[in-house]
Amino acid sequence: MDIRSKDAYVRDISALTIDDAEEAGGKGANMGELVAAGLPVPPGFVLLRDCYRDSMGSGGVAADLSTLHREALDTGSDTGRLNQLCEQMQSLVQKAGVDDAVRDLVLEAYRELGAAAGGEVVVAVRSSATGEDGADASFAGMNATITNVAGEENLLEAVNRCWMSLFSPRVITYRATRGFTADPAMAVVVQQMVNSEKAGVAFTADPSTGARDRVVIEGAYGLGEVVVSGEVEPDTYIVAKETLAPLDIRIGHKAFKIVRGSDGHDANVDLDDATADSRVLDESELRAIAELAVAAERHNGCPQDTEWAISAGRTYLVQARPITTLGHTAPPATDEHIVLARGLAAAPGTASGKVRVLQSPEEGHRLQEGEILVAQMTNPDWLPTIRRAAALVTDTGGMTCHAAIVARELGVPCVVGARTATRDLHDSTVVTVNGARGEVVSGVVETPTVSVTARGPISADGFVAAPTSPATGTRVYVNLAMPETAETVAAQDVDGVGLLRAEFMLTEALGGRHPRDLIAHGEQGQLVDKMVASVGRIAAAFAPRPVVYRATDFRSNEFRGLAGGEVYEPVEHNPMIGYRGCYRYVKEPDLFALELEALARVREQSPNVTLMIPFVRTRWELEECLSLVDASPLGRQRGLHRWVMAEVPSVVHWLPEYIGMGVDGVSIGSNDLTQLVLGVDRDSDVCAELFDESDAAVLDAIGQIVGTARRLGITSSLCGQAPSTNPAFAEHLVRMGITSVSVNPDAAATTRRVIAAAERRVLLESVR
Repeated sequence: MDIRSKDAYVRDISALTIDDAEEAGGKGANMGELVAAGLPVPPGFVLLRDCYRDSMGSGGVAADLSTLHREALDTGSDTGRLNQLCEQMQSLVQKAGVDDAVRDLVLEAYRELGAAAGGEVVVAVRSSATGEDGADASFAGMNATITNVAGEENLLEAVNRCWMSLFSPRVITYRATRGFTADPAMAVVVQQMVNSEKAGVAFTADPSTGARDRVVIEGAYGLGEVVVSGEVEPDTYIVAKETLAPLDIRIGHKAFKIVRGSDGHDANVDLDDATADSRVLDESELRAIAELAVAAERHNGCPQDTEWAISAGRTYLVQARPITTLGHTAPPATDEHIVLARGLAAAPGTASGKVRVLQSPEEGHRLQEGEILVAQMTNPDWLPTIRRAAALVTDTGGMTCHAAIVARELGVPCVVGARTATRDLHDSTVVTVNGARGEVVSGVVETPTVSVTARGPISADGFVAAPTSPATGTRVYVNLAMPETAETVAAQDVDGVGLLRAEFMLTEALGGRHPRDLIAHGEQGQLVDKMVASVGRIAAAFAPRPVVYRATDFRSNEFRGLAGGEVYEPVEHNPMIGYRGCYRYVKEPDLFALELEALARVREQSPNVTLMIPFVRTRWELEECLSLVDASPLGRQRGLHRWVMAEVPSVVHWLPEYIGMGVDGVSIGSNDLTQLVLGVDRDSDVCAELFDESDAAVLDAIGQIVGTARRLGITSSLCGQAPSTNPAFAEHLVRMGITSVSVNPDAAATTRRVIAAAERRVLLESVR
């Protein structure tokens, strides 16, 4: 790193102007302008972009980052490859860390900030990327913001996390959309936290109509993150810009607030109904916020999107940026249609199409081009899905939440704060979203955005229902990953959960941290509690039907992507066949013990839960693994069933011995088994035509596994979509005598009809 003056790397917010945007980023430069305007801004400093550039250079990763970034921008719709490249880039940033010289300057500035505050200061650490928060692009919520950071090491870690967020899939997608192809760089704003009792946002023009004669203010209790993330429905106040008199007030339902907990981290506090539905801002507070927002607009010369916070009776501005889109047109009337949902007019325009209700960004692949995306809320991870949607409707959020900002920028009609849209709107229902009126109405208004083809009657839970549900001897289970969908899926005609994936629930419980990082901080009990809640919800929803829980099967590259993961995880060239599954449990029994403890607690209330061990390769490792289970509280419970996944071809040989060791169920993971039998990467586009679950060699392996299970009297199942999409494959399984199949919930009805038809053919042949 070059030896330069302190000002070349770290600068006080008060010393910045908009001319410094290239070095300080839009966020940092805008904060300096607010100070220059004499507005109340919490003190702080900015790590200029050269802190990042020089840290990456001295860390030896700059060239690799540039190469990988160019490749990532060209991935198009290949999300698998994009995710892989982003993991590599984030790992490189984490590996490089903060250069020693930068570290010294940052800590010096942090100590000075603390000295001025009279002790160690709690700060917010916010990304301020080049091009972010400018007039052309908002990057709303794209890069990282870490609140309630205290202590020098925590500050440095937060800075590194901000830098890493430059290379998340959502940011790369956004940059490609906006045509930003240069190597990204990031400044970082470090600002004293305002311990706010109330917080929110203020637009100096109406973002839904473009009207510049008013200020739109949204507010909620606690930290402002609940407003900008859309996690609650905030109050919305429309104020006349000239007189500052309220024109309209809409009281939202603020179910909870975020505060600084006793441990120094953000904590959610549930609000009682009276508080949740009470007005946040009184007349004097409303006027003070409007005055500050208008002053910011006057100083910057253009409409502003500001964030405010109130603490101990004083109002602060904590952020400001230009509004990126204005100038909207009025919508056509829709009075002749039935209103199905109503919320805030967040982004103008109308669009017609089929509803697609999604619970998480991981389900984004289910949304077809031109469908209406309906979700409880969105965050930046939803960006690739929103881009394909004709319109967006959310249960929560206000006009300045992530969904609204991104929808406006992409030109996607949007209604937010509809409260019950995910319950009132059902998959494949044809609707028209009117983003300027804040309404979702039945049918098509004017020209439909997409052609609509009926797929059958819609059940109350939103799934396409079969006209009738045939009885089958072969059980039809579902694959699940999220507790949020448990009750809805359990209401379908399914026989249980054949594959409950632990990974999504564990990711949520870990909060982005490596499990050993939690153990190092003595927080493993919280991890167990969260897993108990998630698995318990699913088990209770399906009881008394079986729920087969597949133990965590993260690969080392996935674990490395978690905070602290590079310390604990090996670097493998082919993690798909590396340190995972059963072998990992044997080598790290203390981590496996946490999972067993959670399952034991769940089974105290829901004994329908079964344990399944994935990726079993050899006899000795399974023997060691089962001994760990037997010695745990889970293993001592009566009635516990033990399953193995059949993904590795060696199971064909070892299954009789596994059964002799007490295994009473086997589930064939058809994707991995096909991959390893045929020696082809299941995710490879180049070799896609070689991947065939119906290949004779794969069918022979499946047949031997099912035959051994039948002969020795244990349950056999298959997890995969082939039974629902390939009737011939389903008939093969029925003829083999498989006990059950497990498919995605939306394919369950189709699978049961296909299985029923195959069973009828087999019965007819036996009679004839």
